[in-house]
Amino acid sequence: MASSLLRNPTFSSPPTPSLPTFSSTITTPLSFRFPPSPHHHHHHRSSVSLRLSCSLSDPLPPLPPHSLRRRRPDYIPNRISDPNYVRIFDTTLRDGEQSPGATLTSKEKLDIARQLAKLGVDIIEAGFPAASKDDFEAVKTISETVGNTVDENGYVPVICGLSRCNKKDIQTAWEAVRYAKRPRIHTFIATSDIHLEYKLKKSKKEVIEIARNMVKFARSLGCEDVEFSPEDAGRSEREFLYEILGEVIKAGATTLNIPDTVGITLPSEFGQLIADLKANTPGIDNVVISTHCQNDLGLSTANTLSGAHAGARQVEVTINGIGERAGNASLEEVVMAIKCRGDHVLGGLFTGIDTRHIVMTSKMVEDYTGMQTQPHKAIVGANAFAHESGIHQDGMLKHKGTYEIICPEEIGLERSNDAGIVLGKLSGRHALKDRLTELGYVLDDEQLSTIFWRFKSVAEQKKRVTDADIIALVSDEVFQPEAVWKLLDIQITCGTLGLSTATVKLADADGKEHCACSMGTGPVDSAYKAVDLIVKEPTTLLEYSMNAVTEGIDAIATTRVLVRGNNNYTSTNAITGEEVQRTFSGTGAGMDIVVSSVKAYVGALNKMLDFKENSPQKVPSRNIKVPA
Repeated sequence: MASSLLRNPTFSSPPTPSLPTFSSTITTPLSFRFPPSPHHHHHHRSSVSLRLSCSLSDPLPPLPPHSLRRRRPDYIPNRISDPNYVRIFDTTLRDGEQSPGATLTSKEKLDIARQLAKLGVDIIEAGFPAASKDDFEAVKTISETVGNTVDENGYVPVICGLSRCNKKDIQTAWEAVRYAKRPRIHTFIATSDIHLEYKLKKSKKEVIEIARNMVKFARSLGCEDVEFSPEDAGRSEREFLYEILGEVIKAGATTLNIPDTVGITLPSEFGQLIADLKANTPGIDNVVISTHCQNDLGLSTANTLSGAHAGARQVEVTINGIGERAGNASLEEVVMAIKCRGDHVLGGLFTGIDTRHIVMTSKMVEDYTGMQTQPHKAIVGANAFAHESGIHQDGMLKHKGTYEIICPEEIGLERSNDAGIVLGKLSGRHALKDRLTELGYVLDDEQLSTIFWRFKSVAEQKKRVTDADIIALVSDEVFQPEAVWKLLDIQITCGTLGLSTATVKLADADGKEHCACSMGTGPVDSAYKAVDLIVKEPTTLLEYSMNAVTEGIDAIATTRVLVRGNNNYTSTNAITGEEVQRTFSGTGAGMDIVVSSVKAYVGALNKMLDFKENSPQKVPSRNIKVPA
């Protein structure tokens, strides 16, 4: 229902653009009425009844698969030539990584950045370079690679680095992003009364002076693309916002981002905020207005769409909606809402996203961060296109548009039951590749070979390999951190007759084998203790969970662990400026639950060791077979 809230009440303030209004008459099924859109006077839609679906009163089929995208306007920092184009600013690598346990290695960040470029996001906020040396190097690497990869249409993403309003942060951000073809500095300072009094302990006049000087400083470094955010704008005084935003515009800001930092606003309020800023901020026509909505009340997507409808032309989002606390506005939800309703409700808004890459991007972020997406998550959840109700199934068999507003093919997900192919031990590489493609995975030959070996091993033990099994295998082989240590063999003895014992063999960065034995209270405890004897890195296990991906006693088990190093693994929180202890997640999959558990633990340790300033050299690229 949150998406329905994007239809804001009409406001009476004369200079404010008219926003959608709720119908005073509720009928069955639920419907809303809208005033005429200023972009569509010739359609005479002053009293069109719209249902809670992508179709109008006359049902339309779902979006056609792979529908053509409209042309992306040429990039100019402070303006967009097409008034209906909405820039997608992805902050998965910065705000998303602030989720507890979502720490990413430099390689994982680069992989995600490359995938975001395939997706077609306009701006990639690659990180907070001042947080740590690892963050700085990751942002710099992304700038040098992804930020210089231009496609045949001239598209190359803007690479952005976040900084607080101080010279050291801004200088560090610039040194990290300057190598990109389109570098951007994003700087921020709090503007709400509660932040000024308790966090900054500064007056409004002092904050304005800092903001103005720091934007000028960013421009003086040679950066022609500077974004400014008044933190906690949703709770800030309007007049103060008009003043400080007007000053940073004069200082050279090209994008003004309006964050609902604590997710407190309702869609009607946030839409009104954007409309008020458009109407009252001096020089606002010379910049692009952006939104950044947190999801504390579950309204981030609705607020983002309301802001775009009110005039914002950049939206800040994350893949799967990950982020601090309850997360951020979800890229896939915002993009598909605009694609689905942009012409009908939002005055013709559109984006440059190639939605066919949504599923692959979602799976990559899910597996690298270890943050599983709930089954009923909109667009990318496992149940998003599942129909179990008999009435729904009957309707789907007669016409897919009865209960689907989006074709799954549009987001890169093929319908599994249309192919009629069951994978088993006799299935070949081509059948597996086709099935992976249908599931949204695009793998290179080396990755496919690795997956195929694991698939054949599982198929020897299971009569039928399901989609869930294949997804688990891909997660376990493709979306793993670079190995400092790699599991070779494990042998467990356990039961009621004595203490559990484990013998574990790992390979280090040079390929040298190390073996250790240990006893414990159970098979997993003894195995983890044996690993600790080899790795010699003091660690605390914070979370451990295991799931069977399918029914049956021969199901593949997936394990997720969260660890914290007992040594000092810290970085700087972008918002509070405090040093925070990093936690590291790991995932593993296997038909043996102990093997799955050890893989997950070793994966988490690899992430932690990769984060160290002087981590050992990575394991050379080679396949080492371990139990399925």
